[in-house]
Amino acid sequence: MKLYDFLVPPGQTAARRGPHDRIVMSSRVRLARNLNSSAFPGWAKKNDRVKIFETVRPAVAALPEMQDSFSEAMDNLGPLDKQILVERHLISREHAAKGSGSGLVLNRTETFCVMINEEDHLRMQALLPGLQLRQAWTAIDNFDSALEKKLNYAFDSELGYLTACPTNLGTGIRVSAMLHLPGLVLGEQINPIIQSVNKLGLAVRGLYGEGTEALGNVFQVSNQMTLGENEEAIVERLEKVLSQVIEHEENARLTLIEKKPKTVYNHIGRAYGILANAHSISSKETMNLLSLLRLGLDLEMFPGADRSAVDELFLITQPAHLQKQLSDKLSAEERDLVRADMVRDHLKNFGRPVIKSPPPPAAN
Repeated sequence: MKLYDFLVPPGQTAARRGPHDRIVMSSRVRLARNLNSSAFPGWAKKNDRVKIFETVRPAVAALPEMQDSFSEAMDNLGPLDKQILVERHLISREHAAKGSGSGLVLNRTETFCVMINEEDHLRMQALLPGLQLRQAWTAIDNFDSALEKKLNYAFDSELGYLTACPTNLGTGIRVSAMLHLPGLVLGEQINPIIQSVNKLGLAVRGLYGEGTEALGNVFQVSNQMTLGENEEAIVERLEKVLSQVIEHEENARLTLIEKKPKTVYNHIGRAYGILANAHSISSKETMNLLSLLRLGLDLEMFPGADRSAVDELFLITQPAHLQKQLSDKLSAEERDLVRADMVRDHLKNFGRPVIKSPPPPAAN
């Protein structure tokens, strides 16, 4: 089966809901594992990587959670398929660059994905909508325990799980959430928040992880170190920090509406105007304007509209998803034209933004 035929349709992906999903778009828990007495992928020769792949893939695919899964070697996937997986946050940009000896196994609902021979022999993740870190941790912990019965992991009694990068040593866990924070950005409070989060030993990255831009006001928050702290403590600490960030974002939105309503309405109104009328628009501009439209939906400025329509546009207007829907290969300029047509078509029944009248002053 071809990858795109296997993947969940974008509309269904966008319609998934979870706790606090106005702000927390998704929760992810990833575990790094390696096989005992085998060189890390970066040091292993091609034949050794292929042998590891042939050992790991059937073990992963046989787990109950991976029934009817998609399993493929990276050198059998085209550049477009790899980029689609990156845009869906199912694999890393680094894994997309891999070839022979690397691969992935993805379950039908896209809640479990295992990268084989990325930086480590195994990078397995559980991905859920909204704020569900604890649920994602429980799911991947059970998954890992079942897999550990089939594979001999590299483990040290003092250091814990051995990994290619020292920052993953110990538990090998990376807990993260993807946050939509337009209130903090518009209120010019995002930098102090990022600094505070960093001081707590957490990392704040862009839409596609380390070294990427926070397109669409979307940020990833995750733990940085995995050694010297157990998994439950790491999950709990991130949950507490995320609860505070959610509160700051909610307060930032309220403050903007109370003190600078015209500024907020102007940003959202202009975003709607451009998206609904543009005939050429870049991926970056689309993401940033859709972020404002999403904020407008949260502020009830688009009565009757569904946020899933905007979340779907977040996905299908990205370059690889856009290209996949077309038979001919397009230049960047041609994609901008097609993207604008797609956005206008999706928003034609959206309706103009409506500003609620402030309540009348209380009688003396």
